[in-house]
Amino acid sequence: MLVRVRSKEGTHRIEVNPNDDFLVLRDKIAQQLKISDPSTITISDQPATGATSIDSLSGKSLTDFGVKHGDLLYISFQESVAQASPAAQKSNVVQDQVDDILDTQNGLIKREKDPKFCKHASNGMCDYCMPLEPFDTAYLEKNKIKSMSFHSYLRKLGAHEKKPGTSYITLPSLEEPSFKVKTNCSSGHPPWPASICTKCQPSAITLQRQTFRVVDHVEFSSASIIDNFIGYWRSTGLQRFGYMYGRYEPYTEVPLGIKAVVEAIYESPQEGDSEGLRLEEPLEGEKRADEMAAACGLQRVGMIYTDLTDDGSGKGTVLYKRHIDSYFFSSQECQFAAMMQKRYPNATKYSSTGSFGSKFVTCVIGGNEEGNIDVSSYQVSNTCVGMVDADIVEPSVEAGIMRVREPTSERYIPDVFFKYKNEYNLIVQKDAKPSFPVEYLLVNVTHGFPLKAAPLFTSPKSFPIENRTGALTQDAGTLHKYLDSGRLVDLASDFHFLLYVRSMGILNDNDEMSLLVRIALQHKEEDANALSQTAGWQTLMTILRETATSSRGHGSSSSGGGAGSSGSGSGSAARTCRHCTFTNTHGGENCEMCGLPIG
Repeated sequence: MLVRVRSKEGTHRIEVNPNDDFLVLRDKIAQQLKISDPSTITISDQPATGATSIDSLSGKSLTDFGVKHGDLLYISFQESVAQASPAAQKSNVVQDQVDDILDTQNGLIKREKDPKFCKHASNGMCDYCMPLEPFDTAYLEKNKIKSMSFHSYLRKLGAHEKKPGTSYITLPSLEEPSFKVKTNCSSGHPPWPASICTKCQPSAITLQRQTFRVVDHVEFSSASIIDNFIGYWRSTGLQRFGYMYGRYEPYTEVPLGIKAVVEAIYESPQEGDSEGLRLEEPLEGEKRADEMAAACGLQRVGMIYTDLTDDGSGKGTVLYKRHIDSYFFSSQECQFAAMMQKRYPNATKYSSTGSFGSKFVTCVIGGNEEGNIDVSSYQVSNTCVGMVDADIVEPSVEAGIMRVREPTSERYIPDVFFKYKNEYNLIVQKDAKPSFPVEYLLVNVTHGFPLKAAPLFTSPKSFPIENRTGALTQDAGTLHKYLDSGRLVDLASDFHFLLYVRSMGILNDNDEMSLLVRIALQHKEEDANALSQTAGWQTLMTILRETATSSRGHGSSSSGGGAGSSGSGSGSAARTCRHCTFTNTHGGENCEMCGLPIG
């Protein structure tokens, strides 16, 4: 028979037998309502009266109490500790250090005494000189700040305000938009796609510009970071992609603002083209880059790529392709940025889930109106991330247009609208199906360089950058020449050098590699002397000297006429590298896999 059970979660239908024990009913209720502690369930045949602990009815059947098919029972239960104390969950969230710093600031914008309107004494205050809130609309418009900062947005929601008569601070619970159909609906009906109700279906979406941004500014610690990155396009004409590593700091130009300071760019394996590029699946190299960045106190803060086309004038200028009459950020780029922001959520104690939004930024290097190379920085809105995650939208053939997908038996598409000003300057609402402009999904982020550059990596020479086909490659010979060109305390301060040395697997991570990182960051001569005495560094130097000797010997023999031809012919046989055991079939002296002498 079916018994209806009503609680604060709604009405549920439980299938039981008339002779079942009450504990059987208890267990089925706990399973369907996901109650972690079934012993707290109380039951009654009247609402709010006569509630009895269901455990006290153990050993008695449903028939003994006259429970019949279709009867309605009322239950209540206690939430679990984890559900009942969200503040305890929030206190365990590890935020970025910059968020902890900004949490201690009130963010008020101070104003000087107005000589025309302020009639009070110097220690007084009135409406014309009192501090402004960090989210003040007039101040943001006057200073041309397009979006309020994330912590200003929190203040606007009421964070850090003490409730009257209490000593504790309110913590507004941020909820990221979710446009997926709920599969565990409490109404008791079969899950989607068999049926759907107002509780489990997502609400309609009205697209509008996001009023806040999690990151306000992107700062490249030195101009050489951008110059080295676009150097590959200058020499080959192929587009390039990389991940930016850096840290987050307060940005004083925006009230309670955050900036991403970029210290290095890692270029993952990719296949470039003059019109675009194709990224390979994440490999071990990206994991090593993340670990190397963490050892240097950095983290992945965003991605950057080029979209450059020479205009053919011979002046070094490029085409101005991204503008108001074409697009600033394509629909395909929006989808990619949304996927990356979903992968790197922003940890915050103000969300019930422990995360809200993302600090991951996207930078595009293209041409500006004057034909010069410039950087544009963006994020996509939380709504865009939710729509991409729910498979509601897809890129369009037209770059500036995003398409709304067609519904299927496995894909529910809610109503999507957007608002705009018509020819009569009135705000009207329009159905976003089948497509809408991508501008509704974009959040603009500023960028720039510091007035006084103080980069983390200060090597006077640049070590070859990884994964660049057709350019100077990273191998043992290149490393030997690099280390011979100066002092280790100077040359070690290069992210790509550190990454390649670690990838060789010769230095011990815990001791020798950590010492090399400390040399790169602190530039102490005593650390360099200590490293030179370690077994791993001495092994590395021996291998590099053998590589140099082998390269010189190969060069002299190959120039010796017939002897050189004979040696080249015999070198085509398969040879096993004594370092990594890779089988080489070419005639060179260095291993194709690790770049060291085959032996």
